[in-house]
Amino acid sequence: MHRHRTTVLGTLTLTAALSLSACTSDGPAKDNPGKTPVGASHTVKTAMGDVKVKNAPKRVVVLDTAELDSAITLGVKPVGATRAGAEQAFLSYLPKSRTTGITEVGEIANPNLEKIAGLKPDLILSSKVRDGGRYQQLSAIAPTVLTESTGYPWKQNFLVHADALGRKPQAEQAVKQYETHVAAVTKALGGKARAAATDVNVVRFVEGADIRIYGKQNYIGTILADVGVGRPAITDKAKDGFSYDVSPEQIDKADADAIFTSTYGDPGKAKVTQTTTSGLWRGLRAVRDDRVFQVDDELWIQGIGYTAAGRILSELQSDLGG
Repeated sequence: MHRHRTTVLGTLTLTAALSLSACTSDGPAKDNPGKTPVGASHTVKTAMGDVKVKNAPKRVVVLDTAELDSAITLGVKPVGATRAGAEQAFLSYLPKSRTTGITEVGEIANPNLEKIAGLKPDLILSSKVRDGGRYQQLSAIAPTVLTESTGYPWKQNFLVHADALGRKPQAEQAVKQYETHVAAVTKALGGKARAAATDVNVVRFVEGADIRIYGKQNYIGTILADVGVGRPAITDKAKDGFSYDVSPEQIDKADADAIFTSTYGDPGKAKVTQTTTSGLWRGLRAVRDDRVFQVDDELWIQGIGYTAAGRILSELQSDLGG
């Protein structure tokens, strides 16, 4: 099994921001003629309705990994963020220089409201699936922009984040860079037809749960679809398009030309060794052909954004392009 190194390759290089004109203004520009009026704001369409936010918020709190990736991709360092897991504050694939100084404000889906309020934010970013139940409390602290959910609709969510952050030009650049990268990876895999002829599975070992064979309606599924690689028939049986869960005794269902594996939590409790030393595992096509690649769970599964996607694309090219 191949293991990827976890050194940080860096985030997307984005062009300098273009100045944004205000959609609405709280008052005239008295001392800065020709510039955005002091206190200027605009309306963002969210899962909870229209929300009025500053055109260029300075003190942003993000309450999930996708929002953190979005902010960093767009050149914004949040003042506060929830931690990705119990052992580590923030996503390991993000450069330390971009996360140093961010205040941890609790766990995802269980943020510390007092800590958030203490940071005096002018914008809070999250999703309804994570924080819809505490929306009123968060809104009392600062304008709160929630998307409906996370994961699969990450590209649409990113545009909402960019709108809220006043960073639409940078978002356009990030999207273009991603699309260019995708095209380069597909070409490196031998073109569309050859890429489509290679069936790829993503298998996640999860502490205290069944093994997940990822379907097509999730973050990593969209990236694989953009590159155009094939997906085994089992992915069409994924519950709600998300994952088809199996026990170690059913791991033969993960058969594919290439398999990417990640582990969430303790490997022993996730049954990694039990599964990967079995006869069923050794009989998989990808195992026989030495095309099993162990990848970083935070990067491939938890990150959810354009900075993560750039690194995933590079790994796909490196692993499948040979």
